[in-house]
Amino acid sequence: MKAIMTTRSILVIAMAAAATQVAGAASLEVVGYSGVFGEWEWTGTVAEKVSGRAKEYTGPMTLTHVGVCTQEGPETKAGEIRFQLSRFPSEMKATVLVDGVECSFSGRLTDRYTGSMTCPDRPAVPLDIWVK
Repeated sequence: MKAIMTTRSILVIAMAAAATQVAGAASLEVVGYSGVFGEWEWTGTVAEKVSGRAKEYTGPMTLTHVGVCTQEGPETKAGEIRFQLSRFPSEMKATVLVDGVECSFSGRLTDRYTGSMTCPDRPAVPLDIWVK
């Protein structure tokens, strides 16, 4: 009887762990603003990929120019974002790909991740990202 209970207990624990893993693999919404005046709005959805200790997220982004100097409607660009959050997600390191250019972002968590995005041959620009 003890062997049956132990086997059942292990099976229940394994099923609960699997359900938790699947439930934890939900997507997250990413919203942000970049540029000196916050003239680029970022929106996207990323999916979780568990790799080792860190959770890695990746997904498509849409960048929309919301600055006042748009003349014929807002300019939009498609891109992709990849980032990892450790167990203590006080810092984000991300890679952003837009128009074939790979940029890097490093930010610290306050009420959002705030930092600078660096692209080749361009000055760094401020970037604020909220992950929901």
